[in-house]
Amino acid sequence: MPTQPTLTTERLVLRPFALDDADVVQRLAGAYEVALNTSIPHPYPEGGAAAWIGGHQLRFDQGEEVHFAVTLRQGGQLIGAMGLTVEAFHRRGTLGYWIGVPYWGQGYATEAGRAVVAYGFREHSLLRIMATHYARNPASGRVMQKLGMTREGCMRRHVLRWGEPQDLVLYGILREEWQALSGVA
Repeated sequence: MPTQPTLTTERLVLRPFALDDADVVQRLAGAYEVALNTSIPHPYPEGGAAAWIGGHQLRFDQGEEVHFAVTLRQGGQLIGAMGLTVEAFHRRGTLGYWIGVPYWGQGYATEAGRAVVAYGFREHSLLRIMATHYARNPASGRVMQKLGMTREGCMRRHVLRWGEPQDLVLYGILREEWQALSGVA
């Protein structure tokens, strides 16, 4: 059985989640400010983090998803999550992430995103990686732009969040765009 990878950046280690992370995930992901701009439930259900983490290996083994615990390189503190859903038939991936409120505005999502995008193109031979954000959350769009993604459109009233229709803004990057930005042939 293949093991989930660990990625290292200048300030971060992106590693597989462990069940021991469940309490921190519940606390950070369960914050109203995080849930407001993601599909994460609020209030976060008791045991939900452990159940979510418990399913990671199976989805990785099936080649469908990889989830990374975003941790600080110094001290190892868990600060968020970054995931890549892979559609192998179409050779495309979807990036998703959240960062705990105390760690916002420090460039961690961008740094982790660069590593996961590179992983997707290198290890899964993807042709395209996309991501979406709620229109009301332009900070997430800025992360996508810093990853080299291009705004491809807005899906109006595409999802309901707490009973309210939300516009989703779609970003994407093609393999050759990533190669040009990263200097990879």
